[in-house]
Formats: sequence, structure tokens, C-alpha cells
Amino acid sequence: MSEQIGISVNGQAHEIDVRDDESAVEVLRERLGLTGTKLVCGEGVCGACTVLVDGVPLASCLLPATALDGRTVTTIEGFGPELHPVQRAFVANDALQCGYCTPGFVVEAIAFHDRWRSERGTEEPTREDVIAALAGHLCRCGAYVGIIAAVRDACAGRFDAADPPAPRVEARVKVTGRAIYTADVRQDGQLEGVILRSPHAHARVLLLDLDAARAVDGVRAAVDLLDDERVVRYVGQEVAAVAAVDRSTAEQAVERIAVEYDSLPAAIGMEAARDSGAPQVYTGLRRRAPSSAEGPLFPARWRGNVRGPSSFSKRGRAARRLLTQARADGDPLLVEGRWRTAAQVHTAFEPHACVARWDDGSLQAHVSTQAAAHLAHQIAERFELPEERVRVIAEHVGGGFGAKLALTQEIVAAIELARAARAPVRVVLGRHEELAVAGYRPPAELDLALLASRSGGLRALSVRAHADSGVAVGSSIAALCRFIYPAPAIELLDHDVVNHMPPGKPFRGPGAPVAAWALEQAVDEAAHRLGEDPLALRRRLDPDPLRQRLYERAQGLDVWRGRSQTGLQSGRFRRGVGVAAGNWVYVYQLDCTVEVGIEGGRLFVATATQDMGTGSRSVLADVVGRAFGLESADVEVRIGDSRQLRGPTSGGSRTTATIVPAALEAVARLRAQIVQALGLRDAREDDTGIRHAAGSISWKEAIASAPDVTAVADRPGDDHTASNAAGPLAGAGPAGAVMRWAMRRSMTLEVGRGSTGAVHVSEIEVDTMLGKVRVLRVAAGVAAGRIAAPALARSQCYGGVIQGIGYGLYEQRQADTRDGLVLTAGLEDYRIPGIGDVPEIDIHFMEDGFEHVPGGGVGLGELSTIAVAASVGNAVYNATGWRPRELPIRPDRLVAGLS
Repeated sequence: MSEQIGISVNGQAHEIDVRDDESAVEVLRERLGLTGTKLVCGEGVCGACTVLVDGVPLASCLLPATALDGRTVTTIEGFGPELHPVQRAFVANDALQCGYCTPGFVVEAIAFHDRWRSERGTEEPTREDVIAALAGHLCRCGAYVGIIAAVRDACAGRFDAADPPAPRVEARVKVTGRAIYTADVRQDGQLEGVILRSPHAHARVLLLDLDAARAVDGVRAAVDLLDDERVVRYVGQEVAAVAAVDRSTAEQAVERIAVEYDSLPAAIGMEAARDSGAPQVYTGLRRRAPSSAEGPLFPARWRGNVRGPSSFSKRGRAARRLLTQARADGDPLLVEGRWRTAAQVHTAFEPHACVARWDDGSLQAHVSTQAAAHLAHQIAERFELPEERVRVIAEHVGGGFGAKLALTQEIVAAIELARAARAPVRVVLGRHEELAVAGYRPPAELDLALLASRSGGLRALSVRAHADSGVAVGSSIAALCRFIYPAPAIELLDHDVVNHMPPGKPFRGPGAPVAAWALEQAVDEAAHRLGEDPLALRRRLDPDPLRQRLYERAQGLDVWRGRSQTGLQSGRFRRGVGVAAGNWVYVYQLDCTVEVGIEGGRLFVATATQDMGTGSRSVLADVVGRAFGLESADVEVRIGDSRQLRGPTSGGSRTTATIVPAALEAVARLRAQIVQALGLRDAREDDTGIRHAAGSISWKEAIASAPDVTAVADRPGDDHTASNAAGPLAGAGPAGAVMRWAMRRSMTLEVGRGSTGAVHVSEIEVDTMLGKVRVLRVAAGVAAGRIAAPALARSQCYGGVIQGIGYGLYEQRQADTRDGLVLTAGLEDYRIPGIGDVPEIDIHFMEDGFEHVPGGGVGLGELSTIAVAASVGNAVYNATGWRPRELPIRPDRLVAGLS
């Protein structure tokens, strides 16, 4: 059924036929092309689809389109052409990262601002006022700190005048809703694709008949997505896909696909998969398991459903002997136990999406990806195309966090459907698909034993980790425990336990937050038994000079000096302070090139990388602009297109460490070419301009006068003659040799000298009656060398802390262990931190230690989140005397532990 409605949208009248089942957000986006309004949750939880209806902010995903009849609607596109004070404040405070949630925040904040100003003038609202006003909005990147500051500034009248400088070069298009993401792409004749997924955890497909689906009016193509084995291994595995004139028609057609399954026994979860006689996920000599790792797999043996161990040992037998003797002796300095973590879902707000189009044997794919160049290579291999006939475009990416690093099935489905339909096809995953099958940080079980000494370093360390990556393999958790606290005897064993659940994927510091959860609590427990300050013990155990300085700084913090002694508090509400340390290996990508040039009197920089909110555009603009004495706005940045020279993947904190040195080298070559092109004699150049025999000229003048010219440079190697203040080679020894071997088999990654470091100090409040933990403040010390873009780096670290809090306290995907169905259906079920959960956060950057790296700095995206959950766990112990051993620290677990 449909009816005609009349609405005014952004001052324009429209008469539209709408279906009874259509929502307002669908009409605004798909009928009117107002893609600034984002569809994320579909449940009214996240606020990304907020619009003003007769001046009142409403979630348009819950609003029936028929309810718009006779109403006035204002979307994010309706504010302009001059920026509203709220938009200016968002730009100035870097109150955004990927930008996918930004339009909803801005619309709500404008409504609050206008109401506040009419009632209170320029009185500044409190932090709590802003939090209450924006409580219905979520940001997965964790841009809340900047958002709160922006709204307070705007209400206080600080941005009533001209547009401010923007730390992020794409900020304006994001705060105005003009940034185009893959899910927003709409091409002439574009069809909508929907995927049919398996309802079984394990089955053989005996029959797949697409004829009935193809017969549905409006369907243009239907394709088989199964491989030759014809076996599905988890609920939600892709079976087939349909493309139709609209999504509703495609969904109806999918329901008509005839599939006959032969159901097979399944092992759901790690416990069931390890049982004797458990159904085997993979059989035969050739394993078909996908990888949950960013790099290639380390060699390992299989025993049933268990792959491993991947072993990183140094005198492993000695470690076992020492620990066995300590157990027999009842040594109080032996700390051991089992720690567990839950599945953490990436939950990027822009869903996985692809718009594919074939033209004369060439393929163009708009993809929400973290790896434009690498993905183009993978697509060319998968579809047997020359690489020059594949183009991947990722103009803006609405978050990824590791889930969008590879060729995934929605991309394959879109490409296959587009080829069959001979028309562009868009496939966008729904929120339940995102939560169920699009990836997650694998849950794990760690058995850790640590033998401390009363002076000096650790005596022995043993970690046995079992990761549950579903049908995937490639976990590296125990291996990461060797990089902070060395011991003369160490045994680290990693196992994958495959089972009939969807595959895990890398997630921001893959394996490291899991390792830190166990290791950092064990070190904390050792300090408690020794009667030693936990920071003092870390200074004794950890030789890294960068973290030594971070420990020293943390010991001087008021929050640390004022902490209570563990276990002495009473009463319902108790406060605690905990500390944890983290590190991340410094890596960069060798096969990457940056182009810097002049075109039409304007400076540009180009490389085939992408920006998922981390700030790659701004880093390039800042680095190149500073080298020519220009503002970043004066530099055109060309990224997000695989047709550019090959750029790095956004993963593993490699992007900045790759593009900055390459850009600096290209800049040096371009400056020399400009001097030559202008014919200047006796020229001497610096960052302000050129001095020559006849006088001097600024770079701005030189660029305007120079002909079109370009310079390209690969990522150069590091200066191996420079001092290494960052400590010894992170990959030294046998384990390092294996790591370097693995890295060099993966997109030519190089392990650089030195490792980054972080120390997080968290203060929490525990409600012992309700079991609720509230994080009050976090002080983070971060050592990653010189910061390329300080405002963006701070935002990145704020987001890392907030995601770490979510991992520690809230995030847990739920599944039915009987049939493999993921029960977490939406953002109502999957709790991520909201604006009211954000503590006071202080970030301190220590900017030396990487002088051997061109540009002096490396990545910090992983580093900023790794140790947060562990620091919260240690704070809970400090407050209550109860040691949490399982993530998340849920209220029921805390109450049970205290009782």
C-alpha cells in the first residue's frame, strides 16, 4: 500500500508516494538524495538519523514516512550556506573522526544551542547539561570529548563570527553532511543487492534453486555465492544474493530462493569444539580456514579443532621447571590464574558496503574499506583481471577498526551481481549482519603464570592462550606478552580453537588488549604480594626507557598519589585507582609511494591510501603544507582511490609511519625541481622559501609561478645510524625473527627499531550494591615519537581510551550455544560507551625516541587503547579487593565476586 504525502524539506515542497512500511530516513536518503542523514541502528538508539520535524529533533529511522505528511523537515543539508555556530565549533574542536555520526550530533546540538541561547543568552552550559542534551547519540570513534567542548563553546558565543581554522581538512564537508560514503553512493540504474544467509551452523547444501527469485518482478540478477565444497560452517554464512530495483523487492526475492540443506553436527563455541568427539570444522589435509590476523599465519599443527601452539619461547623447559617448583613450594610470589575475555564487535557506524559497476571489462567498486590499494589487488586476483582494470574508490570511510581490511563477501556479492545484471549494484549490510557476521575481536581464555622476584626482573613467565575466532585462525595473544617484561625463562603458546561460528577479524591492536588484560593484572597482583607500589614494580621489571619515563610521570600524578590502600574501603560507593602499561610494535609498509606536485598553480599530494577518521588526509596536508610554509587548506589531498600510486593499508598503526616519510622525501625532490624549473641561480631553500642570487621568493610565490611538475618517492628506510632512545629492537631474538619473516610476507611490512609505549592510570567508582563501575578519569601517557597532527592525535587517543572502557565494562556479543545464532541483534543489545560514560581524559604525549624515523613519529591508534581495560580491572581490585578475571566486568559478576 502507498499514499501520497506533501512535505517541506529544507525549504522545498515535495509531493511523494510512500509505502506504508517506509521510514522517514529511507525517503530522505533514497528518494530525495539527502544522504547527510545516516541510517545506522534502525532502532532509534544511535541518533545518526536525527532530523528536525517542525523544529523538534527526532530519530527518522523510527518515524513512518506517512507521518511526515504536512510537516516541515530540516536535515543537516538545510543549515547553510554559512556555517551555524555549532558547526564552526565542531570544526574547531575536532569534534568528529570518521564523521558518520556527525550530522546527527550536529542537528541535535543546533536544536539545543538555539533553545539555550533564546533562554540563557551566552551563559555557558555545564558538561552535564550537554551530556543530557545529547544522551540519545552514540559515536563509535569516541569523539565525545570534542563534541562536549564544541557545544559548550557554541552556546557561550565563542563561534558566532567567522569560520575558525580546521585541524581536520575534511571537517567542513562532514559537519555539513556533504561527505559521501560508500553507503551514500547512488548511480544511474543502480540496483540493490541482498544476501541470503545460512540458517544452519553446519550443513551441506544439496540444492540451490534461484529460478523463483529471478522470476520476481523487479529482480535483475541472482547469483550463487557458495564455493565448490558446498558446505556452510556458521549461521549467517553467505549462500546466494539477489539484485533488484529496490531493497524491498530484493528481500522478497531472497525469501523465494529454494535451498535444501543436509544438516551436519556442529560444535558451537570453544568449550564444545575442544570436547573429545566434537564435530570437526575442517577435515582433510588442506585447511580452508580464513585468517583472523592482519598478516600471514605462523606455521602450526592441527589437533582436531585446535590449531597450535604457535610457540614463542626462551628456555621454555626452564620456565616450566621453575613454575612447577614454585607451585610445589607454595611460593607467594607465584601469580597464576585463568583470565577470559568476550567477543568485542567492531561496530563501525558505516556498515560494510560496496557499489560495483562493470564497464567494458573493467570494474569500478566504491567500497567502505581500510585498504583501497590492497583490495584492488585482491579483487583483480579473485576475478582474474589485470590490476589496471580494477578501480577501488573509498572517498570517505565511516570507521573500520580492523573489520574492513580485506576482500569480504558483500564485495564479492556486489561484483557478481553487477556482472550478472549488467548494471551498478549496491550491497549494504544491515546492523544485525554487522553484529553477527562482519567481524569481532575473538574471545579468549588465558592461563598465565608469572614468577616475580624480590629484586630485579621476572624469573619466569608462561602464557597459554586459546582464542575463539569461529571458523577463522591466526590469533596472536600470548606472543605479545614478551614485549614488556623480559624474563630469562619464558614460554608463550597461542592456540586457535575453530568452531562453527562466524570468523573473527583483527580489531585495534589485535591480541594486545586481551594479553594486557591478563598480564597487567598479574603484575598488579605481584606488586600487591610484594607490598610494592605497582608503578614502582613496573619500573623494576620493564627496561624500556620510554615507558620508564611514563612510569615516573604517572607516579607524580595526584590521582595516583592519593589512591586508597587496597581492600580497606567500606560502604556502598568505593573509589579505586589502577594502572596498566601497553606497547605496540612499530611497523611500516615498504611498497608505498607518495606523489607531491603542482597543478595549475596549486600544490597537491596523492597516494592510494584512505581515511577512516584517523586523519590521514590532514596528516598529509599538514606535512606537505609545513614544508612549503603553507596552511594545510592550501594543499589538495588526493586519496581514497586505488588509481593513485600505491599507498598503505590503514591497520597496525602503519599509515602515518608510512606516508609521512614518503611525503617528506617527495617534498624534498619537488622543491629541487621547482628551483630548477624557475632557473634560479645559487639557490638555497628552506621551509619559508628560496634564497637565490637575485633575491628571495616565498614558496607560495614559487608555486604560483612554477609550471606543472610532480615528484614521487617511496617510503624510505629509517636512519640506522641514529640513536635508538626507544629501546632495543622490538623484534629481536627468535620470536622477532619469526615476526619479521611473517611481516615481510604480508604487504612487505617492515618491523622498525623500537616499540611504542603507553601507561594508563584510571580512577573508577564502584557501586557495590548494583555492581556498577563508573570510570571517573583516565590519565594516559603515550610515547610514539613526534606527533604529526596534534589535535587529531589527541582525538584518536580519546577514542582509544573510550573504546577500551567499552571493552572493559560493557561490550559482549551474545550467541546461542545450541544452534550458533547470534542473539545480539542491534545497538539496543550491544552496549557501547555513550556520551554519559566518558570520563575526564588527560593525554600526555612524549615526542622523542624515534629520531631514527624520517619525520620522527610513528602510529598510535592501537597503542591508545591496549591497556585501558586492564587499568580499569586493577582499579576495581584497588577499590574492592576483588580481582576481576573476566571481561566485561558486568554488574552480576562484580556483585557475585564481592559476595
